[in-house]
This record gives sequence, C-alpha cells and structure tokens, in this order.
Amino acid sequence: MNNSDLADAIANDHGITKADARKIVDAVFEAIGSAAAKGEEVSLNGFGKFKVKDSPEREGRNPATGEAMTIKASKKLTFTVAKAVKDKLNG
Repeated sequence: MNNSDLADAIANDHGITKADARKIVDAVFEAIGSAAAKGEEVSLNGFGKFKVKDSPEREGRNPATGEAMTIKASKKLTFTVAKAVKDKLNG
C-alpha cells in the first residue's frame, strides 16, 4: 500500500474526496516528519511509536575498494509497533 492507496481507502471509508484524503495523508506524514526533525517522539495509540535514535560514528569499509573509512554519526527514525497491531498480525 502506498500513499495514494491509503488516501483512496480513507476516501472510500469516510465519504470524502480522494483529493481531500490525499491532503490529509500528506499532512499526517509531514507532521510526523516535522516532529521527528525536532527530536520528538510520536505516539499513535493502538498503532505504535516513532522515535528518533542516534547512530554513533563507527568504522566501516568502502564496499567497492575494501578501504577502511569512518561512517559519521547520524540520526534515524525507528518505529515500534503497538501490542494491538502485533496481536492482529499474529492472530
């Protein structure tokens, strides 16, 4: 399922236009991205949590040459699924 499919499902289930549903889907993901950029945790009850985690600087290898290199520190967005969704997945 992609953004358009999600918007179509919302439009069909809630009697709104596909264009309005697409705007809502885009706004939700923009809000999650903005909160993550600020380092905030986004918790969606019954669905899960988005958290920003720090990846420290580490040593790695260039796959093309095999040469040692330093991979700089970065941040990543992780998702932890809620128990309700886990239960749906596992019957």
